[in-house]
Amino acid sequence: MGAWGHNTFDNDDACDFVYDMEKVDDLSPVERAFTRIEREAEFPYLASEEMALAACEVLARLKGNPGYHNAYTEDVDAWVAAHPIEPPTPLVERGLAIIERVLHGESDLRARWEEVEDAEPWIAAVKDLQARLTTST
Repeated sequence: MGAWGHNTFDNDDACDFVYDMEKVDDLSPVERAFTRIEREAEFPYLASEEMALAACEVLARLKGNPGYHNAYTEDVDAWVAAHPIEPPTPLVERGLAIIERVLHGESDLRARWEEVEDAEPWIAAVKDLQARLTTST
């Protein structure tokens, strides 16, 4: 699966997403990640879902709700600090819809985590992201 932990940035695809964020000064990678997964409505792909969740993390952090910090969040945290952008409400709403789909709809990512003996920490991490994206500071 390319994941080494339960948090959003604990996988290769999310780290690739952060690399793309570092190249721009706007939210275009977030938009692209959301558009990609929305186009895959019937058949979502693991990489798209991991990148979309990373995009949701960027929005939550821009809203002042960073959640956890570790070595894998350093670059995204630096990008957020350098780009104090107010996330547009429609973009946040798209992110929340994607999280809902990952948690309760057709989701390759969730299915793969459910194959693991204990998917609860991953589910808890996604629900935490959902709560942080919903809340305003």
